[in-house]
Amino acid sequence: MTDDVRLRRGRGALGFSFFVQGVAFALLVTRIPAIQDRYGISDGLLPAFLAAVPVLAGASSVATEHLVKRVAPSVVLRWAQPLVLLSLLGVGAGGQMWHVAVALGAFGLSVGALDASMNMLGVSLQRAYGRSIMLGFHAAYSLGGILGASAAWAGAHWELNLFVSYLPAVVVLLPLALLGSRRYVDGTGPAGTGPGGAADKGLGAGGFKLLLPLCLVMACAYIGDSTVANWSAKYLQDVLGSSEQMATVPYNVYMVTTLVGRAVGDLGVRRFGAEAVVRAGTLVAAAGFAVVAAAPGAWVGMLGFTLLGIGLCVIVPQTFAAAGRLFPGASDTAVARLNIFNYVGFLVGSPLVGAVGDAWSYRGAMLVPMALVLVTLFQARSFGSEPARYGVRHERRAGDRAVDVGRGGNEV
Repeated sequence: MTDDVRLRRGRGALGFSFFVQGVAFALLVTRIPAIQDRYGISDGLLPAFLAAVPVLAGASSVATEHLVKRVAPSVVLRWAQPLVLLSLLGVGAGGQMWHVAVALGAFGLSVGALDASMNMLGVSLQRAYGRSIMLGFHAAYSLGGILGASAAWAGAHWELNLFVSYLPAVVVLLPLALLGSRRYVDGTGPAGTGPGGAADKGLGAGGFKLLLPLCLVMACAYIGDSTVANWSAKYLQDVLGSSEQMATVPYNVYMVTTLVGRAVGDLGVRRFGAEAVVRAGTLVAAAGFAVVAAAPGAWVGMLGFTLLGIGLCVIVPQTFAAAGRLFPGASDTAVARLNIFNYVGFLVGSPLVGAVGDAWSYRGAMLVPMALVLVTLFQARSFGSEPARYGVRHERRAGDRAVDVGRGGNEV
């Protein structure tokens, strides 16, 4: 098998893994009101349940940083993804509060290893391709989110219990994910760390200082994202007066717009550079939060969530990609540490919006993530102003344009 075919198959398999994770996460977050009702979780206790998942996921991401020095990231991903799907099923299968606590705990631990290893493989594949492809992987995640949110809407519409809503997705996706995992491609050359590539050189104190601006951007982006994931359904239902069925729609709208933005985002990065794309996305996201806060009704609120999807969708993938470019000899370590701030954002964002909403108003609470997302404007130089190319052998040119390796094959 040639390197080009192997990379193309690895890219397709990893894209499917992102897709599966999008389905699983959307099924969880869009049914938060139903989970709350099923287990009798009070509004005061709900933020604690929501916070436990990112805390455990962050701890798991730290452990994954050390684990991939002994086993390849593909091995971690191969076993973490089935655990995420099974723990999702566990959320819908219980009947007492401790049941959902255990299931959410398992979900958090497995999703931390999944997110870290998945993005490690994405960064190393991007280096092998020699051009920006990370947004394509995250576009697959968005596509999965759309399918998951649509399934959640159907579950709410037909008044299905949680277990019945989750079972078809797990039955279909679990064996396909295991089958696809056979084609994962670990890092080769300087981007690889651990068993799959070059030895991890570590970041050191100076390296971590260089990573800190990206960590701040990651945290602020996920504060924004977690606001949509954890509060959009309740915001539309409780503040804007929508039905439970319609309350599942904002996350779906958000995922549709992230899919569109990420599908074309790699082209924008190649043409204009990551810094320009991230700056534009930040401004659009801030405008989205402003519209949500001022919305007189559900339809205008969904317009705000549409703008949020368009704006936020480019920031996280480009943050991972920038870490890979900054630390080509220790990209797995950089990605694992950066991934922790994904969960810092979720940990801070959900309780923060809830606390401000209880103390003041949920409309006012939407202005807090808006202000935090704007912090990205001050750190945008960390992404680099030049089009993201690596100059390795898999980058091929036709005139001034980079040509896809293996065009016409499995593209994400």
